[in-house]
Amino acid sequence: MNGEESPRSTERAARARAGVLRLHRLRWLRLPGYVVVCWAGLGIALAAREQLGRYDLGTELAVLAGFAQGAAVVLALWRPLQAWALSLAGVVVAALTARPVLVGHPLPGPSWPWTTAEVLAQALVLLLLALRVRPRLSFSVLGATALMTWLVQGLIGGANYTSTGVTAVGVFGAVVLVGTALRGLGEARTQLVEQETITAEERARRTVLEERNRIARELHDVVAHHMSVISIQAQVAPHLVPDPSEELKENLAGIRQNALEALGELRRVLGVLRSENPEDPYGLGAAGAGAAPDTPQPTLDRLDALLENTRAAGLDVAAVIRGDAPAYPPGVQLSAYRIVQEALSNALRHAPGSQVRVMLGHHARGLYLEIANSRPRHPVRPSPGAGHGLLGMRERATMLGGHVSAYPTLHGGFAVSAFLPRDGVACDLEDAEDIGALEGLELVFPDDPPALPAPPGDAHEPHDEPGDREHPLRPSTREGKR
Repeated sequence: MNGEESPRSTERAARARAGVLRLHRLRWLRLPGYVVVCWAGLGIALAAREQLGRYDLGTELAVLAGFAQGAAVVLALWRPLQAWALSLAGVVVAALTARPVLVGHPLPGPSWPWTTAEVLAQALVLLLLALRVRPRLSFSVLGATALMTWLVQGLIGGANYTSTGVTAVGVFGAVVLVGTALRGLGEARTQLVEQETITAEERARRTVLEERNRIARELHDVVAHHMSVISIQAQVAPHLVPDPSEELKENLAGIRQNALEALGELRRVLGVLRSENPEDPYGLGAAGAGAAPDTPQPTLDRLDALLENTRAAGLDVAAVIRGDAPAYPPGVQLSAYRIVQEALSNALRHAPGSQVRVMLGHHARGLYLEIANSRPRHPVRPSPGAGHGLLGMRERATMLGGHVSAYPTLHGGFAVSAFLPRDGVACDLEDAEDIGALEGLELVFPDDPPALPAPPGDAHEPHDEPGDREHPLRPSTREGKR
């Protein structure tokens, strides 16, 4: 998860790739259906030609009428309305042409006006049409088919024949009902998928906004502290200068007044972003946490207490600090603390009993963090969390011009690494090439790490790298490196 990438662009690219794969998959799935329909059309064309031979239509007209039914079945795959018109026209032409032959025909007469092959062809065409068009048009086509059947058989009529009009219309009605039901089921599924997609997108968008509001509430204290300092300094400054001029006093009074007005505006902003939970006005804890609004925001100096609390919860935590810590801005320290806090919370939920290493690397350009845990040693219980912790980390790092990466490790654990620029300003890519995971940070957590007693009189282990120091709260065990 890189803070430099836009989540919407990444989501669009993933959706486009999924759409392309789905399109290719659907094409391959449709190919067998096309083959089956084409073979069915060929079989219906041959059967219709044989049945129409009983009407004494002649070879040319029988072949033409038969293959019109087969062609209509195949055409219905792409143009169902035109296919229905072609099939019905072929039936009407064949029935009217065969009508004189029915006079004096020995009983029982041939099936008229619909032969068995024509019923099958028209049924397939109506089924494909009902799957493609709206129900109103499907039933309109069914009504037109029934009306044409009644005109040919009821009004025009014939002499000696076996009536198939009622049976054919009944079959067509059942086919249209089935096709309409299948179409409605498909539309319902499509709408459900679309609604779920929209809901997921809205949930993700709302989560981003909630994380940003949470960060804004936390940064309120930092900004308010600076504005308060400005106000106090502007008030005290005239007393530090002998015989200050009136112009200087007016300027300092204006600075103090602007600082106080800015504090008032910040309070209004906080009121807009306030939590719905009255017991948690900053939205930093769970319901009933009772977080006081005047509680100072945490900094890197409070990492010791955070690590100690995590060890008390059952994790084996080691902390390593590299380099000398410069004076980071409060916003950088707050974001670093929250990233470490969220990573340790994820390890508690998803890797109970694991070993965790927290590394802080102080560089000239900024602060590098890595929190890596081994595979869980105890059964993982279902977590009620929404899974948005990594999103909050990314938002915090992006706000400062940094980045966050989260990835599974080779030993079955998980690692979160982050870089926060020293002054909260994004570094140039060319200048940031040497910033990243330091050598030796890929950890190997053995199942049963052997206890290696330290040599007598030596408080430090002989393999410590220069610039590394074990955290003072860490028990005297170390992990292997590779």
